[in-house]
Amino acid sequence: MTQVLLGYMGSGKSTVGRLLAEKQSLHFIDFDDYIENKEGLSVPEIFKQKGEIYFRKKEAEYLQQLLAEKPKAVVSLGGGTPCFGNNMQDVLKATEHVFYLKLSVDALVKRLTLEKEQRPLIKEIGDDELSDFIRKHLFERNFFYLQAPHIINVENETPEELVEIILKKLV
Repeated sequence: MTQVLLGYMGSGKSTVGRLLAEKQSLHFIDFDDYIENKEGLSVPEIFKQKGEIYFRKKEAEYLQQLLAEKPKAVVSLGGGTPCFGNNMQDVLKATEHVFYLKLSVDALVKRLTLEKEQRPLIKEIGDDELSDFIRKHLFERNFFYLQAPHIINVENETPEELVEIILKKLV
């Protein structure tokens, strides 16, 4: 059974996904790592060398490949993955176990300020503009994120608590 975690960058998809997979003895697939293995480049390098349009096309192609394999795994999508092409529809067709890890703009700003260097989309954005950037991005992406059958507010829970919340929804 494939379980998919989605949400904005910094929402905890990879951390929660690893713990969730471990707890169920499933594989964990970080979709950015999956793309990097296929491309032989890191996501920031792909963006820099080939551009976002190339990345989004390959992302959709690799997502279809991965979902077709029907992995018994927890898959953590990139923050933008559900928002391009037919990616969200493809995910929803593949599994009903789709979880949106929802976090407030303020919490995202706090987390992402510490991680800007590793995030190609926000690397060049000043700390003063980060809140507005995230707010605008979330507004655009919420249409897709909110299609997830399971929406979990991750504001005050530890990753371990989030795993327990997700496990209860899988029963």
